[in-house]
Amino acid sequence: MTLPLGVLVSGRGTNLQAILDACASGAVDARVVFVASNREGVPALERAARAGVAHGTFTTQGLGTRGAAQAAMADAIVGAGAKLAVHAGFDHILGPEYFVRLGAVPAINVHPALLPLFGGRGMYGPRVHEAVLASGATESGATVHRVHPDTIDLGEVVVQRRVPVLPGDDVAALAARVLEQEHLAIVEAIRRFVPAVTRA
Repeated sequence: MTLPLGVLVSGRGTNLQAILDACASGAVDARVVFVASNREGVPALERAARAGVAHGTFTTQGLGTRGAAQAAMADAIVGAGAKLAVHAGFDHILGPEYFVRLGAVPAINVHPALLPLFGGRGMYGPRVHEAVLASGATESGATVHRVHPDTIDLGEVVVQRRVPVLPGDDVAALAARVLEQEHLAIVEAIRRFVPAVTRA
């Protein structure tokens, strides 16, 4: 049985595109049934529209509070029939309202570093790569991990892929190298959930 996915996005949506492409090619036995964003008008929503995938925006301005927005987002994901929630470049910390409404649907997140290093509150986007470079680390990479209530980047690691930090790297160069691995890691992680979730 094909695994139905709900995907959460906040920006460009390159990880979403990697998922859509993998589903379309048969590289993973999955299908994106809903794309949810906490930001209006982001390119990721345009990618969903081009792919013919149902999508929606859930903002504090539109729904009154962050908790209400996150609850509505979870309701939409569950209502679309998703059996796995994939946080693919989603930049808000999710509160209890989201997880209560998500119920038994597992959630995973892709992070642009080798957790448990360079994770936690405030560690997202370029900040992660800045911290890696400032530390003098010789490698970085992408981590896909389980998402649980009341934790930030502390869930069980599902997949990690590594890249070297090269002499002369700046944030843009390192970010581009890591992003390539994010695309591979998120698809590999989804593939690992296919048999477990579709048997349930």
